[in-house]
Amino acid sequence: MNTSHDKKNHGAAPPEESQPHQVISYSRYVLNWLGLLALTCATVTFAGINLGRWIIITALTIASVKSLLVLNLFMHLKFEDRIFRVFVGVAVVTFIIFISLTFFDYAFY
Repeated sequence: MNTSHDKKNHGAAPPEESQPHQVISYSRYVLNWLGLLALTCATVTFAGINLGRWIIITALTIASVKSLLVLNLFMHLKFEDRIFRVFVGVAVVTFIIFISLTFFDYAFY
């Protein structure tokens, strides 16, 4: 016995309608992959160059740019609500503070 009452969703939107689906073109994925590949090559290249103390800052900068590429495209942070992006920003700032404090402590040895 199948009634129309059983099929009702009682006012709740189906999961596929609750958030709009963002379509990302293949060219965007290919460009992102090429960017990640280029930054990986830059990391390997800079690892072979003696930059002194700047090597750590250079490697962390390249890694940060790579993580932003991944966050924006593959994790769809670009399409999330503003408050979610603020939370991610707070986490990144906290991480930068901890890394900076570690480097200041390490610099005195």
